[in-house]
Amino acid sequence: MKTKTITHVQTARDTGDRLQEKEPVSFSSAVSPSAVDISINPDKTFQTIVGFGGAFTEAAAYSLSLISKEKRQEILHNYFDPEEGLGYRLGRTHINSCDFSLENYTYVEEGDTSLESFSIDREKELVIPLIKDAAKIAGENITIVSSPWSPPHWMKSNKEMNHGGSLLKEYMPVWAEYYVKYIEAMEDEGIPIWGITIQNEPEAKQVWDSCLYTAEDERDFIKDHLGPTLQKHGKSDLKVIIWDHNRDVVYERAKTVLSDQEAAKYVWGTGLHWYVSEEFENLSKVHHAFPNKHLIFTEGCIEGGVQLGAWHTGERYARNIMGDINNYLEAWIDWNIVLNEEGGPNHVGNYCDAPVIVDTKKDEVHYNSSFYYIGHFSKYVKPGAVRIDHTKSSNLIQSSTFRNPSGEIVVVMMNQGDESVAVNIDLNSEKFSVEMPRHSISTFLI
Repeated sequence: MKTKTITHVQTARDTGDRLQEKEPVSFSSAVSPSAVDISINPDKTFQTIVGFGGAFTEAAAYSLSLISKEKRQEILHNYFDPEEGLGYRLGRTHINSCDFSLENYTYVEEGDTSLESFSIDREKELVIPLIKDAAKIAGENITIVSSPWSPPHWMKSNKEMNHGGSLLKEYMPVWAEYYVKYIEAMEDEGIPIWGITIQNEPEAKQVWDSCLYTAEDERDFIKDHLGPTLQKHGKSDLKVIIWDHNRDVVYERAKTVLSDQEAAKYVWGTGLHWYVSEEFENLSKVHHAFPNKHLIFTEGCIEGGVQLGAWHTGERYARNIMGDINNYLEAWIDWNIVLNEEGGPNHVGNYCDAPVIVDTKKDEVHYNSSFYYIGHFSKYVKPGAVRIDHTKSSNLIQSSTFRNPSGEIVVVMMNQGDESVAVNIDLNSEKFSVEMPRHSISTFLI
């Protein structure tokens, strides 16, 4: 090994450490005899990492508009600055409204099947300026995935944007054109769209903006309408993402769509949410069945309103990031980057938590544990990194290992337990030992 010192960054519940660089660690012949042993094999590699990010919802943009410009800038710097911030590079937008909008809205007048009235003027008020400001700080375009929560109400079986319903067959061609209109309108604003999902949570009949698709519906819409329409408009490079919902039945959904060659030829990969279960092994099941397709996490958040200062929330983020990445996930996008003091605004009162909470009445910013836990990955695992193999002797520690494009090895370890844990790490027969405090996460850069 050329480098004998190892950078150690730690966040721990019971100390003031928040992404704190600690004393460097050194390789040593003396290791702890009663420790968890982790052995890293950098020669065995898996998927390439695209990056990390969060969603640019109207709720996030509106909340940020209500605080001082200085605080808003501080938050964006802390998320998107490549050196001093979390290094976010990915984002998600909603096509039409979502629950984290101020109300239901679409981009066309009622009944306009020509789409001549199509306009994203509403997004120009809050969301687009937010994305542009983030991109300035990042120093590059944000990689955007866009998802619809509902078509316009007049295209649906239930004649409203909320409460599920389905897309009527006669409107499938115009709905496919609608995606293209959105992509082109965002491009005209200087915001390229990298990928789209077919439908946010297609199996969930929600009290907010929602639309139901069976696996067969999704398959047929892609192969008969969306895929050919994107191709016709020269958008065949766009990443088309199916499912955009929970892990529990992801394999069944992927199998139905991706086993159909006519549909699969248009599909880049499968999107995941974390609600319902932590069946991470289902991602590997999809990967092994369809190894040429990709896996991306498109949404996760802590539900039930703001939980300022909670520690389990950060641990849930890290546990899910590791569980998914260790099962072939390539990209990870959080839900709202910012919410207000209520965990909104949300037009149906579906309040949630976010890594950053702003008190719009007091002009205060609160960084939750989740902000720091995400940072242990997003700051140090660079776009283009590859996951590398490792084994461990105990489940007392959760872990993921990577090699950055520079050749640097990145080890992320978490101790969710109530006792500190000693860990020995072996890399190419050289070892170092560390003590992981209870309820802590560490990133090691070798």
